[in-house]
Amino acid sequence: MAYFTTIFGQMIHLIPRLDFNSSVNKYKGDYRIRKFRCWDQFIFLLLGQFCKRDSLRETIFSINSLHSKLFHLGCNTVRRSTFSDANNKRAHQIYRDLFFKLLEKTQKIAPKHKLKLDRKLYFIDATTIDLCLKLFPWARFRKTKAAIRLHTLLQADGSLPVFLNITDGKVHETNAVKTIPVPKGSYLAIDRGYHDFHQYNYYINNNIRFVTKMKTNAKYRILETLPSEDSTSILSDEIIEFTGYVTHKKCPHPFRKIRYYDAEKDKTIIFLSNDFENDAQTIADIYKARWDIETFFKNIKQNLKIKRFFGTSRNAVMTQVWIAMIAYLLISFYKFLHKTKQSVQTLFKIIQVNIFERKSLKDLIKNKFIKPPGKAVNNQICIFRF
Repeated sequence: MAYFTTIFGQMIHLIPRLDFNSSVNKYKGDYRIRKFRCWDQFIFLLLGQFCKRDSLRETIFSINSLHSKLFHLGCNTVRRSTFSDANNKRAHQIYRDLFFKLLEKTQKIAPKHKLKLDRKLYFIDATTIDLCLKLFPWARFRKTKAAIRLHTLLQADGSLPVFLNITDGKVHETNAVKTIPVPKGSYLAIDRGYHDFHQYNYYINNNIRFVTKMKTNAKYRILETLPSEDSTSILSDEIIEFTGYVTHKKCPHPFRKIRYYDAEKDKTIIFLSNDFENDAQTIADIYKARWDIETFFKNIKQNLKIKRFFGTSRNAVMTQVWIAMIAYLLISFYKFLHKTKQSVQTLFKIIQVNIFERKSLKDLIKNKFIKPPGKAVNNQICIFRF
């Protein structure tokens, strides 16, 4: 009979201790630490993600009860005060760097997106996570509210977050997007909240094609009307130029304006793009594919612990978010590696139940433990006489 380490042990095998220790040494995470090193903190927080623990106390009590299994993971039990101090003081950049190292491995095996384009497709959007203002005063959002925002650049191939910018809730999308490094020569689908002509000019000058929704109050003139396709969805296809003095000064380039009828929602959408090569239907499909980033936000909010935090300091929150993203990458990596059709959400639930089982991770992900239905057995009543 084949011997397997635990499901969790097989998953973290993807993270070499040498890479982990190099990040720890870079930020002096284990400096003058004798007990509960960064590796212990990482294992506890990662288990808290997969086991969906709601608090620091619950995480410690439940994981400390499994002390016999912790030895094989290279860590020990911990007190709550020690764990809390580690979350507040250990640099969250350790886990940020670990995230990007793991991302490189995951990108190599990510499946291609269903849209066949001549350049890589990315999506930009942000999601807000509400916090309690009394507990998180550093994240003040409004007068009586606190929040943080995850500004995300999502790669369409495999729905992978290739860049995250975690800011206070008051940081607007148009300011945060300037820090997001979009690769040159790529394709970008962005929400209307990122409307900024300075940014559009930057994309055009760096050979980045984009598509977004057009604002209704924009002033423009039509340069050319393109022939519409034989489709009931494309209502019009025009090349326009914005006529406002300030707008034209910020971005003196022509744009493509497409009026599209969405039959499912029974509404007309106006798209704005700098793509003059693809047909109008393809441009509309690219923007519709932007829904992948909404699905990504839904998955991480439903399956990861990023709405309730184990610490109240900025560093503790950042640490928990980065380790949550590492958990997402681990699930995605093994999903791509074993080419399963199971969704990320389903895999989270399966692994949560089997986290300390000693069985094959590959068989678990491929769902090979479910036996095919056999022949039905006739339920007959047998009468025995003695």
